[in-house]
Amino acid sequence: MAKKPAKPTMISHGIAAQNRKARFNYTITETIEAGLVLKGAEVKSLRMGRATIAEAFAAERNGELWLLNSYIPEYQGGVLSRFDTRAPRKLLLHSKQIEKFLGAVAREGATLVPLDIHFNARGCAKVTLGLGEGKKSVDKRHAIADRDWQRDKARLLRNKGRGDY
Repeated sequence: MAKKPAKPTMISHGIAAQNRKARFNYTITETIEAGLVLKGAEVKSLRMGRATIAEAFAAERNGELWLLNSYIPEYQGGVLSRFDTRAPRKLLLHSKQIEKFLGAVAREGATLVPLDIHFNARGCAKVTLGLGEGKKSVDKRHAIADRDWQRDKARLLRNKGRGDY
């Protein structure tokens, strides 16, 4: 008797996509949570947890903020699920918040980087945006050295009782 394929898990609340390299490549000074305008099939696909925001960024168009270059794959569960996988998606923020962040981008040369896409307790899709300044390669080397030292320190402490240094 053949086994039925396992039904994929859906994300009702929690992180759907995460930009793990954002905090490594940028110094994040401030964060904000913004709403995200999506179509029905995009929401279903996002709930499957296959979205990618590693190359994504937020930019201004006609006084509004848009999430550009984010990848949400087509939903495979339905026939009417055709949409552009890299379409610009509108971000929902108050106008004062938009002015504040766009002013910081214009003055300081910062970048609006999406840190994650998640579903809140009510099930609405939200994007956490970070106002980031690019790190220099020296800062990245320090971060790598600190991370390696923490890993080695944990390994030494774990093996301390065994006597095999």
